[in-house]
Amino acid sequence: MGEYKTPGVYIKEKNAFPNSIVEAETAIPVFIGLTEKALNGTDSLDFKPMKISSITEYTKYFGGAPAPQFILSVINDADADKTLSVYDATINGGLKATLKSKLCTLYYNMVMFFANGGGTCYVISIGNYEKNLSDVYTDKSKETIFSNIKKVQDITMLVVPEAVNVDTCMNIYTDLLNLCDSKKYFVLLDIPLKKGNKIIDKPIETFREAIGTNNISYAAAYYPWLETSVLSDNDITGKTLTWDIENFNPDTFSLAPFYNVDSDVYKFIKDALSAIKKGTKTVLDKDGKTPQEVPLTKNELSQMENDLHNALMQNWPEYQLLAKKVKDYLNLLPPSAAMAGIYTMVDNTRGVWKAPANVSVNYVNKPSEVIDNKTQEEMNVPMDGKAVNAIRSFVGEGIKVWGARTLNGNSLDWRYINVRRTMTFLEESVKNAARAYVFEPNDANTWINMKCMIENFLRSVWKRGGLAGASPEDAYEVHVGLGDTMTAEDILEGIMRITVLVAISHPAEFIEITFQQQMQKS
Repeated sequence: MGEYKTPGVYIKEKNAFPNSIVEAETAIPVFIGLTEKALNGTDSLDFKPMKISSITEYTKYFGGAPAPQFILSVINDADADKTLSVYDATINGGLKATLKSKLCTLYYNMVMFFANGGGTCYVISIGNYEKNLSDVYTDKSKETIFSNIKKVQDITMLVVPEAVNVDTCMNIYTDLLNLCDSKKYFVLLDIPLKKGNKIIDKPIETFREAIGTNNISYAAAYYPWLETSVLSDNDITGKTLTWDIENFNPDTFSLAPFYNVDSDVYKFIKDALSAIKKGTKTVLDKDGKTPQEVPLTKNELSQMENDLHNALMQNWPEYQLLAKKVKDYLNLLPPSAAMAGIYTMVDNTRGVWKAPANVSVNYVNKPSEVIDNKTQEEMNVPMDGKAVNAIRSFVGEGIKVWGARTLNGNSLDWRYINVRRTMTFLEESVKNAARAYVFEPNDANTWINMKCMIENFLRSVWKRGGLAGASPEDAYEVHVGLGDTMTAEDILEGIMRITVLVAISHPAEFIEITFQQQMQKS
């Protein structure tokens, strides 16, 4: 306040407390994929991050689950891929389901995210269920997506669970890792099982060869895929399993060798398919005399398809078995979305410094592959260091995440997920708070203020177990000042240098307990 000239009472307020550091978010993932719609009222949400916190909010903005459609056909030879086929060698006949619609799984993965502890997240829709991910994920759209992600400060994790459904999966992963140049994000990756229609013989080795080495300390991969319980038997309907109605010909239609043309089952199916293809029903006019053909409504057509489906489920064992295989096929999901939920849950209950491992996975019947100790040895400690974390089933304990390594397993600094993410948390928190001191005088007063601010923040983290040490002095150090971290030339050039040393807690990955007999003492 300037010089007083008028008599009276003047009030001055002085700050009693120094600036404090607001903790950065650690577990706010963004999911990128295909959705039924992308609307906020009448505003399009295409390629825009939308913040949600429940599956209800997801359906509000992005619609519901996809309606996958499989075309049924009778086969006379065993199919090489038994995933979607049933074959009875005694009669040389079987049933096969061929996916006709696009494979869109983001909705199912979002269910897994929230079921495993997920909370606030962002969703970016890059297309609807009529599109292929590889067609809409282009160089141009990629720039838009990543630009929009960078505009949202609290996004910390990147997840694209549908990437494994396309041949360009590894290119998408490489782009996500390149985005980690900002040292802000952590990427959750899945192991592709197929390329096109061909099953990959050694998926983990193929993944390691293709992923490269750029920013791999900012990523973690999990294996195997999960046989989930997202879809139930009731989700497989007459719309899911359908015959090729467009090419249906009642004169040539055959169910041999299951049913001959004189069987009641054959006649029932043939008549039902004929009615569905016809798409009309006979009604009488107002006088009740002249019959007319009117189109079936959408609900009526759907009811006819479901009636046929329910009848076949009760009377045709092979059809019933194939329906179960279709459900299992749709329920087989990569683990990244579930892991994003687990990361969120662990961060909220224990802190980012707790490894997201030795935690049960919900909505999972079993892992798609049994991982034993011998198999995990090579997954966890490979020669190239690109560790893949296992999800295993233990008797009496259930299904657990049994690994806590980044893809940079050979680095003693960044081997563990919680160490990498804790350091990112500390860096982002201090960085955001330090913005308030840009253009402040580069003198002792500013240095002391910043040092105290950072030390107070680190002390609070240490008290909660985020830093290792019996005392604060053992857990962290903050250095700033002329002759310590800066030279006179630095000050002339407008540079303030601060050095922060932290001892981050490492997980006890291997616990060795030694037992030895001793002589009786009394």
